[in-house]
Amino acid sequence: MKSETNSPTFRFQDDLQYQADILEGVSRTFALTIPALPKGLSEVVANAYLLCRLADTIEDDIGLNSLQKSIFHKRLIDVVKGVEDPRSFSKELFPLLSSGALPEERDLVFNTNRIIRITQGFPSEQQEAVVRCVSIMCNGMPKFHHSTDLPGLKNLDELASYCYFVAGVVGEMLTELFCQYCPKLKGKHNEMMELSVSFGQGLQMTNILKDIWDDRKVEKCWLPRSAFKSSETEIKCFDKFYDSEAFCRGLQELVGLAHGHLRNALQYTYRIPRHEIGIRRFCFWAIGLALLTLRNIHREPTFTSGTQVRVSRRTLKMVMSTTNLVLFSNSALRLLFSLFARGVPLAAIVPQSRPSSTFL
Repeated sequence: MKSETNSPTFRFQDDLQYQADILEGVSRTFALTIPALPKGLSEVVANAYLLCRLADTIEDDIGLNSLQKSIFHKRLIDVVKGVEDPRSFSKELFPLLSSGALPEERDLVFNTNRIIRITQGFPSEQQEAVVRCVSIMCNGMPKFHHSTDLPGLKNLDELASYCYFVAGVVGEMLTELFCQYCPKLKGKHNEMMELSVSFGQGLQMTNILKDIWDDRKVEKCWLPRSAFKSSETEIKCFDKFYDSEAFCRGLQELVGLAHGHLRNALQYTYRIPRHEIGIRRFCFWAIGLALLTLRNIHREPTFTSGTQVRVSRRTLKMVMSTTNLVLFSNSALRLLFSLFARGVPLAAIVPQSRPSSTFL
């Protein structure tokens, strides 16, 4: 377990190094994509991602009951706002984590104060964007505690609401940070905010579809029952009919919806000035990896493990190297996107700033 240095002279740099190290530990993908952002953005986006990962760790830990999760989510908001001592938060949360928590997640909880020290060193407008994101996420996650068991979510509206709280708000935060960094984007702020929610839902839906079997192991399901036109009992036991025509048809419908959201994500990327190569690279890498994952799911809808549809390291390197050749051209990005999307079902999605739902 890593701990902080006692030397005030090097503390901030040590904290930044810890942030970079733990980011690599908790996310292979974001450890590659976030450093692609320009210097004024990469550190704050990495920091925000780790704060969101803290929220996810609380939400996903099987050792915490619903009440405990709600309490620690509220406390995390106060920690990020600077009104609660992060050490007290860590000291009380850490021993409650189950043995199923990843070592890196436990390490992140243990060192929450180091992440918060970095947060508090950012300009106030960046801090405001991060605080808003974490607050909405932590207030929204408890609304779905009743929906996290095997019967799944009720319908597509409920899925959209869930995706907003765990991913759409991240897209909104990134848009705020991008507009602060690049003044040319301020005139496109409103339309980018709408597209950013769709962007986030496309990425989150891809993760939900890829992880259905991993989620099942911990008795969770984020699939909307309406897409499968089945009863709760059937969805609860989807492992018994995952290879049926009805289940595969529902899965393909969700692949098409996720694909539609990723097309909106491409429209989002077009609006970023061509000279902002780092931001465009960051966005399209995320889009490309998600799209290729959807293609794998489309081709193998009866998969029984996320490893069967996960993008390989070789493909990951291909996406990164190929993208670098076309970032200056929207037409070339469109062509590459179409190549990745070949054969994948598609549903048209109208972007909106927030999903219309009683859950909001």
